[in-house]
Amino acid sequence: MKNNQPIVIGVTGGSGSGKTSVSRAIFNHFPNHSIMMLEQDSYYKDQSHLSFEERLATNYDHPFAFDTDLLIEHLQQLLNYQAIEKPVYDYVAHTRSSDVLIQEPKEVIILEGILILEDSRLRELMDIKLYVDTDDDIRIIRRIKRDMEERGRTLDSVIEQYLTVVKPMYHQFIESTKRYADVIVPEGGENHVAIDLITTKVASILNEN
Repeated sequence: MKNNQPIVIGVTGGSGSGKTSVSRAIFNHFPNHSIMMLEQDSYYKDQSHLSFEERLATNYDHPFAFDTDLLIEHLQQLLNYQAIEKPVYDYVAHTRSSDVLIQEPKEVIILEGILILEDSRLRELMDIKLYVDTDDDIRIIRRIKRDMEERGRTLDSVIEQYLTVVKPMYHQFIESTKRYADVIVPEGGENHVAIDLITTKVASILNEN
């Protein structure tokens, strides 16, 4: 583990796997500690130069959809205890917002996203790498619920996107990153035993530092 640097916990898995629930469970376990969340979704590329129709056609589950260079740059700044200007993504306009969020550095960084283990440069910055492994059926149901309730999508559009993009990209790019994980967590946030083991490990590292 890195001495006197923040601890980086990477949490990945397919869309709807429960990786956000796992991340939140870890985050909530340390209410009195210096801890933060960094979502890969904030680092979708700026698409303001494209028409709305072109933005709709973007494959958001492909590694090229993310500004990974900026994410790495920001993570390195946080590791050096420097604040960052985290981008804000507008899911309605399908491009990066003009707003930014000032994120102060913390002792524990939970980095969460579908493709965080895909880039070796990112993997090298993590102390603990988690892969949340959940059945395809459960993931599509969760995605339908989320996208219709939170992102204003229609049922048909969610299903079409899942079958044509999300599922193929999962099997091509995301599932293969499982081999880089230190811990595989079945069933996401419902797996209290796995979360207890992870939080115990994080607590032991914090005590060492």
